[in-house]
Amino acid sequence: MIRLPAVTLLTVLLMPALVVPALAQPSNPAGPAPGNPAGLAPGTRESAPGVPASRQTNVPDRTFTREAAIGGAAEVDLAWLATQKASSRPVQEFAQQMIQDHGGANDRLSALAQADGIRLPAGLDAEHAAMRRQLEQANGTEFDRAYIQGQIIDHQKAAQLLEYEIGSGENAELKNFASDILPVVLRHLRMAQAVAAGLYGAAETSPRPQEQQKQ
Repeated sequence: MIRLPAVTLLTVLLMPALVVPALAQPSNPAGPAPGNPAGLAPGTRESAPGVPASRQTNVPDRTFTREAAIGGAAEVDLAWLATQKASSRPVQEFAQQMIQDHGGANDRLSALAQADGIRLPAGLDAEHAAMRRQLEQANGTEFDRAYIQGQIIDHQKAAQLLEYEIGSGENAELKNFASDILPVVLRHLRMAQAVAAGLYGAAETSPRPQEQQKQ
């Protein structure tokens, strides 16, 4: 049996946005440094004084690109697994949507990363590899719940990552990508929450064995 933390239906459906301290960018209350009125990050290439060079990337851009690539690859990989193992039709349909939407987004991000000289990691990261091993051991409703629970958490993280790039990135193409994908990720999050409500609701309202015998 897969071992997961005890999660109530209320927790799954109303889980607040997760905080990712590692992505926090320190503020500069003193304002732009002398000689840098545009407030550009240290090491920023300039095409003119105070104007970032074309296809400029800063630390948030590169962090975002790598983390988004990791998350996008995991979405597709786990979705393919769900199409094979999910017992619920809504879960299977959700997984198919993830393959379609994240597959296209992954291709677009990969092209942007290549143009910007950002090297992307290959394969699943340790966290998602462990998640996949757990899901491989689960079946039926247990698999469906574990997969959807993970999707809710991952899409909350993805939404925060996209907002981070929109607010802190410097590369216009990457910022546009994040702006385009954020509504899709938020729609996926609502879909996952709705599927979770159906999974937990069906389990809670289905007749117990004793009740079935009396009918």
